Amino acid sequence: MTETRGSAGLSGTTRRHAPGTPCWVSLMVHAMTPTQDFYRALFGWEFQPGPQPLGPYVRALLDGYEVAGIGRLPPDRHLPIAWTPYIGSDDVDATAEQVRSCGGTVGVGPLDAAEAGRLAIACDPAGAVFGIWQAARHLGTGLTGVCGTPVWNELLTYDTAGVAQFYRTVFGYTQEAVVSPDFDYVTLHVEGRPVAGIHGVGHTLPRDRGAHWMTYFQVSDADRTAERAAELGGHVVRAQCTTALGRMITVADPEGATFSVVSPLG
Repeated sequence: MTETRGSAGLSGTTRRHAPGTPCWVSLMVHAMTPTQDFYRALFGWEFQPGPQPLGPYVRALLDGYEVAGIGRLPPDRHLPIAWTPYIGSDDVDATAEQVRSCGGTVGVGPLDAAEAGRLAIACDPAGAVFGIWQAARHLGTGLTGVCGTPVWNELLTYDTAGVAQFYRTVFGYTQEAVVSPDFDYVTLHVEGRPVAGIHGVGHTLPRDRGAHWMTYFQVSDADRTAERAAELGGHVVRAQCTTALGRMITVADPEGATFSVVSPLG
């Protein structure tokens, strides 16, 4: 069953995302065709070719808007299969230098993605991978508020203190911490708007993943979407729970890339 898309809260845009805003999510896999089949059946995505500076790459579309990307890993690269958020920048080269000066690393780039823009792929000091995107013709995610689109990005890390300082310095975020003795969480803001979160989970991080970013996709029914993911060859990673965004379940696709699906409460 493909997720039914509603119009409540739908927002299409052709505007550039503000610097510091997660503006795109991308997945690198070994087998592109089965992966496209999985997400087409799960979210109703269609696909069109995209720029290929790092190899074969397609963009996922909903209602004609670009919402995510899927690329193929080189056969000799044995990297974790994971969804990666790209954070907007007006100058990816300067941002990459700032990453290095603040204790992070830059593994790819900066390099041009044809006429679409310029990118780099980096790690924060705790090892979480993220992208940096300087838009040219490709402005990033073009649709929100619809089932099958990214609704939130959250960093799962050991603790928020040190890594929050890294992101604040590199991207200029303001931050709002949750005041709780047993919940280590910081919300990152751009221009007064919450755009991402950092969740310190201590040593409950998966040993095979370490610190990593998690992408949340909006759906109409998280339970049914998780069931459908399992029917399509994926599996449930973490059972449902209630968050500020709604009812959330973490699942994995057939290649093991984890993501969360969230449906509004009520």
